[in-house]
Amino acid sequence: MSIPLKQYWTLLIDYLRPERLKAVLLGALLFANIGLQLLNPQIMRSFIDSALGGAPLEALMRFALLFIAIDLATQGFRVGATYVGQDVGWSTTNRLREDLARHCLGLDLAFYRDRPPGELIERIDGDVTALSNFFSQFVIQVLGSGLLLIGTLALLFREDWRVGLALSLFAGLSLVILGQARELAVPHQREERQASAQLFGFLEERLTGLEDIRANGAGPYAMRRFHERMRDLFRRGRKAILMRSVVWLLTMGLFTVGNALTLGMGAYLFLSGSITIGTVYLFFQYTQMLQGPLEQITDQLQDLQRAGASIQRIQELQAIQGQVKDGAGASLPTGALPVEFAKVSFAYADEAERPVLQNISFRLAPGRILGILGRTGSGKTTLSRLLFRFYDPTGGEILLGEDTRRTRRRDLRQRVALVTQDVQLFSASVRDNLTLFDRSIPDARILAVVEELGLPEWFANLPEGLDTRLDAGGAGLSAGEAQLLAFVRVFLRDPGLVILDEASSRLDPATERLIENAVGRLLRGRTGMIIAHRLATVQRADEILILEDGRIREHGPRARLAGDPSSRFAQLLHAGMEEALA
Repeated sequence: MSIPLKQYWTLLIDYLRPERLKAVLLGALLFANIGLQLLNPQIMRSFIDSALGGAPLEALMRFALLFIAIDLATQGFRVGATYVGQDVGWSTTNRLREDLARHCLGLDLAFYRDRPPGELIERIDGDVTALSNFFSQFVIQVLGSGLLLIGTLALLFREDWRVGLALSLFAGLSLVILGQARELAVPHQREERQASAQLFGFLEERLTGLEDIRANGAGPYAMRRFHERMRDLFRRGRKAILMRSVVWLLTMGLFTVGNALTLGMGAYLFLSGSITIGTVYLFFQYTQMLQGPLEQITDQLQDLQRAGASIQRIQELQAIQGQVKDGAGASLPTGALPVEFAKVSFAYADEAERPVLQNISFRLAPGRILGILGRTGSGKTTLSRLLFRFYDPTGGEILLGEDTRRTRRRDLRQRVALVTQDVQLFSASVRDNLTLFDRSIPDARILAVVEELGLPEWFANLPEGLDTRLDAGGAGLSAGEAQLLAFVRVFLRDPGLVILDEASSRLDPATERLIENAVGRLLRGRTGMIIAHRLATVQRADEILILEDGRIREHGPRARLAGDPSSRFAQLLHAGMEEALA
């Protein structure tokens, strides 16, 4: 599929606008370089004819020194243009990477269900990198090459109209042929980029699951799949390279014809006494200089082909829009938040025939704690995802004093906090992990929260205090220590609703007691929802809600349900909740 030129131009203007001063400087350097390139062959012709005419050594030395000076200046301008061009390319592509990353971060969780992180990394980095030359030099190089081409042909016409006409026809024919080959490699380049993205996605998935692969003896299978991905990338890459090479082969064949034409006409005119040997050299040198612009235009067209494939993939990514739209900006109440589910139903898009939640209705007053029980797959975690508006319900309403669909997602997620058993930690200091890189939170506030949660002993064991550096994934920390970090994060945000999703299911008894104390302080004055399999976890709950197959099996005050032998909760207590819900 061909990319309209308007899309190239729009993308170029949008991202080059902030770099316009550098782009002007780049143009000036390239144009100065063009002027000097056109001048030096004239000096060399004068040198040759003067030498053959018996000019004094001093005159020849002046020509030589002038030639060297101009050549050095030409190289200087070329180096300057390269530096500025690379700077412009990096600045613009980094801005595009930033926009793509922000776009992806704003998409629904459903978007990530079908796309591994490795594929997204390749799109955001690999495809954008392919646009670097397009941003930094495409227009200026094509314009500069065009001016050099026109200037060279004009000088050839000035010397001899026959040579000028012949080489103008040659150059025009070359551009037509090369122009016809413009779209030759685009589809193959796009397939190559897609195969590369799939390879990166495969590697990310397998490296993440390396422990399970080894434990289950799946290494040979993983390697076989790796070889299949590599073979696919090799085949598509080979075809893309072959298609791009056609343009290069056409260019080389045309240059050979051009050189033969120039030498033939130069020899004829010299033998007829119409021109000097210096002018023959001038014709040949200018023909060689025609090769430069044509090669530049060819290279830029090939870059345009690569850019076309990348632009298509980038635009495909940008065209993906989330289903969860920001609300008008309705404000949530201050303090502890009320929670109400009104006939809520939900099904994932790829499992529409299997609703995860069906007609869920309940209310939770501000400051109350709800324990949510159910087997794996009953819809407990989905319920919490709906509260955060990672998804919107397919039916019904969710209210936190205000319909969540009328609030801004950022405001909603500031007022609702989630702690799970899998705490995401980053390769950064303890301070940055606690504040999630929000430098506006003072150290005094962090230390006050640590004290308030009863964690001074834990903090005292940190070798460098808040500056202690953590490894990515929390390597070197116990599950309990990771949980403590998560609780401090939540406390610093001061939310009105706290959701604990199996937050203490992997802890030893001593650490669990420490966590329980922190949970007590965390839930004080806030609404809480505790998703659990374990009996001890819901002892602090005021109410119990039991989910079965996406429906509410039972909901009521914990004390009343526990005292009613006919209730499902009482049966769970009698049978042992962990075994009954297994």
